[in-house]
Amino acid sequence: MEIVLIALLTIFAGLVGTVGGFGTSTIMVPVLALSFPLPATLLLVGTIHWFSNIWKMLLFREGFDWKFIVSFGIPAAFASYIGASLVLEFPQSVLLRLVGGVLVGYVVFLFLEPQFRLRKTAAAASMAGLCAGFLPGLVGIGGEVRSVFLAAFDLKKSLYIFTSGVLGFIVDSTRLATYFATGIRVESLLLWGLLIFIPASFVGAYLARHVVDRIPQRQFRMVVAVFLLAMGVKLLFFPQ
Repeated sequence: MEIVLIALLTIFAGLVGTVGGFGTSTIMVPVLALSFPLPATLLLVGTIHWFSNIWKMLLFREGFDWKFIVSFGIPAAFASYIGASLVLEFPQSVLLRLVGGVLVGYVVFLFLEPQFRLRKTAAAASMAGLCAGFLPGLVGIGGEVRSVFLAAFDLKKSLYIFTSGVLGFIVDSTRLATYFATGIRVESLLLWGLLIFIPASFVGAYLARHVVDRIPQRQFRMVVAVFLLAMGVKLLFFPQ
């Protein structure tokens, strides 16, 4: 029964995380951490998240744009390292509330100025990548912050989701390698459960593909904005 419940949670989180470009870990980690040690939870969810990013890239591969991905991704990776090196210099709860305020403020601005968008140039993508990398490195929240800057370009649905999948895949590969290197492991039951959880993550992404297909392009950014607003409110009032 435990495996079935986690599989259902994986499908739901995969659906939400694919449509919004973030949210899989945000949904799964707090729930699973109630029953399992946090290090094992992070490894398990990180593994599921790693595969979820692969499904994003496969199901939305028509959104491949290597120039944009390189222009955005390389500065983001560099700035993430800088942010991570400063993580102990500031109170984490204050930083998380700050990010929550930024998310809420951005969504309010977007509803007031729905025509706002950044031009999809290499220079703009690089500057956005620097900001989108620095903040996650500093506060440990990646997908939500990246989504703010990706949404600012008002990208096509497939490009938005494919790019979030590529960036998430790179980040997840790094952190999973770190978890293993530090000796973190999951219990055998959950390890065998991955044989169900991984296909379940694909089911969630596949359902999301059909949901995204039904969302008109002109409304897609507002759908993402609703996800960002929910996360912003959560971080403002419940930062931990």
